[in-house]
Amino acid sequence: MSSALTPSLPLAALPLSRHATDRDHAARSRPALFDELWSEPGTRVLALWKGRALLTAESVAAATPAADGWSSPDAGPAALELLPVDRVTSALIRVYLGRTTVATPTEQAGTAVVLQVLTDAAALELEPDETRWGNLRTVATALGDRDAGLFTEALAMANWHASHTHCPRCGSPTVVEQAGWVRRCLEDGSEVFPRTDPAVIVTVLDADDRLLLGSNAMWEQSRYSLLAGFVEPGESFEGAVEREIFEEAGVRVVDARYKGSQPWPFPASVMVGMTARLADDQPASELDPDGDEILDVRWFSREELWAAREQIILPGGSSIARALIEDWYGGPLGEPPAP
Repeated sequence: MSSALTPSLPLAALPLSRHATDRDHAARSRPALFDELWSEPGTRVLALWKGRALLTAESVAAATPAADGWSSPDAGPAALELLPVDRVTSALIRVYLGRTTVATPTEQAGTAVVLQVLTDAAALELEPDETRWGNLRTVATALGDRDAGLFTEALAMANWHASHTHCPRCGSPTVVEQAGWVRRCLEDGSEVFPRTDPAVIVTVLDADDRLLLGSNAMWEQSRYSLLAGFVEPGESFEGAVEREIFEEAGVRVVDARYKGSQPWPFPASVMVGMTARLADDQPASELDPDGDEILDVRWFSREELWAAREQIILPGGSSIARALIEDWYGGPLGEPPAP
């Protein structure tokens, strides 16, 4: 089978890139914004606890995906339990996430949504059943566009706040401003804004259209995925692809091209999907995993990948890695490849 990679990944294939919210940037500078929002009967709170969001009772079953990465991810139904403001009595952090752009059975379009990060006591008082608190990695593919986008935005902001309680310049405490989108140093008045770390993740193909997968030292030995790495300062995406693949697998690649991107707030990344091909003078058999981060690298044809389905674990449905692999594979991983 010849390569049939699409020029770019469709948004529907990237669960955490979906959204149906206007982030309403202009409103963040209003000093009394939260007072205004609390006076709106329709304002809703997205409650977050230990990185997990409150789900509707009907969503619990959808929040438990297959563990081997081969089964097709759920398409739903699952939904966030967005709460009236009087249901959440206290919070560590508040962030204005914006206004929704679509209607649901429970909220109209234009609903203002505020993230509230809860303490253990507040979360368990609100909902003691821990199965109602969903993990984004596992529930993302079961959520609709609105809720997937809100959860991703909320988790990214909560993680940023948790790591920026003090000024990076002088170490003084920072205070939250601009509806949760800025932290200001109490000592020198400098402002700190949310940041995202770019990382490339790469579909590497050889002359026979085989896919290169690696096993990370931090995973169980049977788990394989695409090779990936952070973009270094002063480096392009294309340069990062060439460097990372050589560092991790010992092979040279060329013709790096952009495929799509997806936020990955674990804790603060955006995964930039790329493709590359093995250099013409680079033997495919000469693989040299670094032995530190990557313990094993292997080439797979589509038929070989299908034959290994009971021996290896592949990326879950919420990751861009899965979307890139399925793009090369030509369809869902839970089905044999087309002849």
